Amino acid sequence: MAGPLEGRVAAVTGASSGIGAATAVALSQAGAAVAVGARRADRLTALTDRLEGPSLAQGVDVSDEEQARTFVHKAHEELGGLHILVNNAGVMLLGPVAGADTEEWRRMIRVNLLGLLYCTHAALPLIERSGGGDIVNISSVAGRQAGAGGAVYNMTKFGVHGFSEALRQEALHADVRVTVVAPGHVDTELQGHNLNPVVRAGLDRAREQIGEVLAAEDIAEAILHAVTRPRHVCFNEVVVRPTGQSR
Repeated sequence: MAGPLEGRVAAVTGASSGIGAATAVALSQAGAAVAVGARRADRLTALTDRLEGPSLAQGVDVSDEEQARTFVHKAHEELGGLHILVNNAGVMLLGPVAGADTEEWRRMIRVNLLGLLYCTHAALPLIERSGGGDIVNISSVAGRQAGAGGAVYNMTKFGVHGFSEALRQEALHADVRVTVVAPGHVDTELQGHNLNPVVRAGLDRAREQIGEVLAAEDIAEAILHAVTRPRHVCFNEVVVRPTGQSR
């Protein structure tokens, strides 16, 4: 029996671990051919071994416009179209504004915002040419409410929400649905980007207060649900929190 995404092609960024890897597996199991991209290209071979259909692995730093464009176009050319783009690549570097390492700000802006923009810009005409499809932008609950210690990360994720809504209105005429997914606390490597011991301690306390947190597969299931709805149905925003997370 054919899966709901049989004949569709998906491209997933930030696929070397966590939500990206889980999403690639879920889309593949649903029948899609999947292109996976990440900076840590050495991890992608093991991931493609888990994919059930046609696949493509490509090292890509989405903050480099040429690399982002090449990844998207290679997915389209080698897998026979492009119907789904999952903009998952992201970094979370927390800490107060005062005394911050401003290179960390630039890194978040380059990956969380510019990387998403570059991939989307490359993918939009290809998805339209392929007959329509979906762009899924992975944001965060930090894109819906801000808190001390997360100001610049909040800024990037609020930006993802704003961009996604404007893009949704632009792209609907080309039969391209846009969904923003805002996870709460997920057990991934994202928190490990923070080396500051004070920040790490705060993240550990938050996890203890929540109890059981989300797995990457929980978010992948939400993404799969959104992209397999009938074409007249668009999940504009999907918020997924652990049951024990209050904010």
